[in-house]
Amino acid sequence: MGSILFTLYYYPNNASLAPHFLLHYVKANYELVLVERESNSHKSADYLKLNPAGRIPTLVVDEQPIFESPAICIHICELYPVYDLIPAIGDSKRPLFFQWLAFLNNTLQAELMVRYYPHRHTNDESNIPNIISAQDERIADALSIINDQLDGNEFLLGEKLSACDYFLFMLAEWSLVLEKSPMTYKNLAAYLKRLSENPSIKAVCEFEEIDLMPFKR
Repeated sequence: MGSILFTLYYYPNNASLAPHFLLHYVKANYELVLVERESNSHKSADYLKLNPAGRIPTLVVDEQPIFESPAICIHICELYPVYDLIPAIGDSKRPLFFQWLAFLNNTLQAELMVRYYPHRHTNDESNIPNIISAQDERIADALSIINDQLDGNEFLLGEKLSACDYFLFMLAEWSLVLEKSPMTYKNLAAYLKRLSENPSIKAVCEFEEIDLMPFKR
């Protein structure tokens, strides 16, 4: 797989973080292209040709652009089966992989997006504090479900690391500022502390200038 060239269009601590973790972990041949959010580069005509949704990330693999972070993660996993980041077809854990990746993307990430961009979900700015408060409760519910899953499990699928764990670490980083942060849940906090020592997470977070100290306390 060393001959495949990946180009990841990214922004620090954005939804490109999980794919960045995976590319590092599988030792892929990849280059990074910073998408300047401050100048709305993700809405430029050139970027929209790659990603019509105008969001980050986009991964270009042998001239084929792919968008949506979970789809990118799955594609990387399947190109590098030797790293066992996704259970093989026929493995009883494979449907659970898709279950948890879907839950992380469609529930936890979706709730976080409403929480951080509440103005997109109302025409009345006076509703924004209520939206944020409601979202904090919904995010807490999702984190509680994950915390329960980690009771007795080293990783989200059990005893083996998967791409779901890298995806969850990304979302946990985004959740740190909440009053009921991921570090207030016993199982989840211990899990995140372990993951913060993962070599790929350490290397990518250093590159993207993401502080891992909150996970080590």
